Amino acid sequence: MTRLILAALLLPLAGCASIVGDVRPFEPMTPAAGAAVGAPAAAVTTATGAVAAMPASGSIYAASGAGQSRGLSLFEDNKARYPGDLLTIVLVESTSARSVAQTSVTKDSGMSLGAPVIAGVPVTYKGQSILQAEVEAGRDFAGAGNSTQSNRLDGEITVTVVEQLGNGNLLVAGEKRMRLNQGDELVQVQGIVRSADIGPDNRITSDRVGNARIVYGGRGTLARSNAMGWLGRFFNSAAFPY
Repeated sequence: MTRLILAALLLPLAGCASIVGDVRPFEPMTPAAGAAVGAPAAAVTTATGAVAAMPASGSIYAASGAGQSRGLSLFEDNKARYPGDLLTIVLVESTSARSVAQTSVTKDSGMSLGAPVIAGVPVTYKGQSILQAEVEAGRDFAGAGNSTQSNRLDGEITVTVVEQLGNGNLLVAGEKRMRLNQGDELVQVQGIVRSADIGPDNRITSDRVGNARIVYGGRGTLARSNAMGWLGRFFNSAAFPY
């Protein structure tokens, strides 16, 4: 009976240990119902989370077709502006943080009570003064902390316009998966961009993306080898009382 209970407790932990170190990507963005007014085509979310536009009717002069309302324009550039268009985001993420804390507390106290004298005679018992007292106390505390963290992410990723918001901003999402020798690498970007921030080469830097959610990590043997095991994480958590 004891072995069955122990096995039942260790089974979930074994499942958790199998995914330790694997990156957890965000859920794919999907356009809101009835949004993206004026979009050229209905955005279709595929099984992989990618967003693709429905094909046109075929004529190069057709103003609309297959549910599209994107007309022919002779003066538009190649910037992304409609659901299904592609946009390149240049990753320029760089963060640095440092925190230093130092605390020192010291307190000393003392009290001394001399032997009283009553009628010129000290109060004693068997030759020892019984009313003389002396108390001393001391308290000392010292603490120090130092934390430094730095992160940098460079590169490029092409995302898809998922939705055209009412104020002209674009909701974009995209990911890049690379299968290497010992695992997979994942780069995922989601957020909101302004059409005015998109450059003439259809690029925008990641520091111009609002509500940005950026994931970079991996899955597989290499990712798990750099992660602490579940038992080690327990001994380094607040649940461990010592």
